[in-house]
Amino acid sequence: MNTSRGHSRSQSHSSRSSSGGYRNQRSSFGSRGFRPPQRRPSRSFKGADIHHSKFISRAEPIAAAAPYVPKHTFADFAIDERIKQNISRKGYVTPTPIQDQSIPRILEGRDIVGIANTGTGKTGAFLIPLFDKVVRSRHERVLIMVPTRELAIQIDDEYRGFAAGSGIRSVCVVGGVNISPQIRALRDDPAFVIGTPGRLKDVMERGELDLSQFKTLVLDEADRMLDMGFINDMRHILAFMPKERHTLFFSATLSSDIEKLIHEFLNDPVRVSVKVSDSSKNVDQDIIRIAHGRTKYEHLHELLSLPEFSKVMVFCRTKHGAEKLVRDLTRAGFRAESIHGNKSHSQRQRALQSFKDERAKILVATDVAARGLDIPKVTHVINYDVPNSYEEYVHRIGRTGRAGEVGKALTFIEH
Repeated sequence: MNTSRGHSRSQSHSSRSSSGGYRNQRSSFGSRGFRPPQRRPSRSFKGADIHHSKFISRAEPIAAAAPYVPKHTFADFAIDERIKQNISRKGYVTPTPIQDQSIPRILEGRDIVGIANTGTGKTGAFLIPLFDKVVRSRHERVLIMVPTRELAIQIDDEYRGFAAGSGIRSVCVVGGVNISPQIRALRDDPAFVIGTPGRLKDVMERGELDLSQFKTLVLDEADRMLDMGFINDMRHILAFMPKERHTLFFSATLSSDIEKLIHEFLNDPVRVSVKVSDSSKNVDQDIIRIAHGRTKYEHLHELLSLPEFSKVMVFCRTKHGAEKLVRDLTRAGFRAESIHGNKSHSQRQRALQSFKDERAKILVATDVAARGLDIPKVTHVINYDVPNSYEEYVHRIGRTGRAGEVGKALTFIEH
C-alpha cells in the first residue's frame, strides 16, 4: 500500500491541487462563516488503532466486463400471469443475473444462498417467486428478516409493486415507530411479514406473531445482521418456525461465520454468486490531515464548497455529533439532512428521500443508521470521524463507487 500520498497531506489538504490531492488553504468562507475550534476527540476508541495507510488507495481501473446474457425473460418464468403483468408495468423486461439464476431454482423449492451486492436486483429475485407461491397456495406464509428498518421498508415497497391488485397483504414490522398499527396488521393474517429481529421478537413475545405456519424464510443481508449482533435473535426467531422449511439466504460476503450460518439454517442449498468486485476497489481513498490550529469543520466546509462534492455522505461516530454537524452545516447555508438513532422513523424517511431526490446535497449519518441503504450516485463519502473498525470503514465507503462509477472517500485524521 502506498502511504506517501497520505504523508503529503500534512502539508496539502482541502482545496484541489494539480496533483489530485487537497491543499490546506485558509480561504475566505464568505457569508457562510465557520464554527470555532472544536474539542478534539479522545483516541480511546477502537478506530484509533487502524493504521492510516488503510484509508489510502487508488481506485482500480474498471474493466469493461462482457455483458451478461440472461437465459430467460420474465415472460419465460412459470409464474402467474397477473404477476407478469405487474412486472411489465414496473418496466422490467430482462432479469438481472441474480434474478435469472435464482428465480427458477426458488420456483423449484430449493434453498438458495445468493451472494450479491446491494443494487443487483436480489429483492425481486426472492419476491417474484415467493409471491407466486402464495398466489398458488393462499395458506403459505413468508417471513423476511432484514437488519434495518430502511431495508424492510424498501422491500415492502417493492412487494406492493409486484402484488398490486392481488389483495394479498404484507406488513412491515420494524422498530422506531408505533407498534399498534403493526399489531393490527398482523391480526389480519398477512401473507408476508417483513421485519427486523428486535421488533419481530417483540411482537412474538406479545403473542401477536405465530411463526408455526411460516414455512418460507428469507434472510436478507445476513452478513449485516451478523455484524450488528443479531445472531442470537435470529436463532431465537427461527426456533419457532417449522424445521422443514424453504430458506433463502442472501449476503454480500461469504466469511467463515456466514458459512456456519448457512450450514445451520439451510438444507442442501443451491449457491448463486453474482457479486461484482468489492465496491472499495471502485473508490479513490485518501486522508485529510487536520492542520494545527484548524478544525475538522473548517476543512469540511471548504470541501463541500467545491462543485464536484455534489452528493456527499458524511459519517460521524455519535448521534449527538451528527446532529450538531448538520445544524452547523445548515446554518452555513448548505442543504444538509441527518439520519441517526434519535430520529423518528418518519424523520429518517424524509431525510433519505430528500437526499435521494437531491434536494439535499449532504447526508450526515451514523454507522447503524446508514446500514442497508441503497442510494444512487453518491459522489463522495467523508469520514468526519474515524470508524470503529476497518470493516465499518469498508461499509461506509461502499456507499459510493457503485454501478460502474468511480467514487471518492476521504478520512479526516487529527494529530
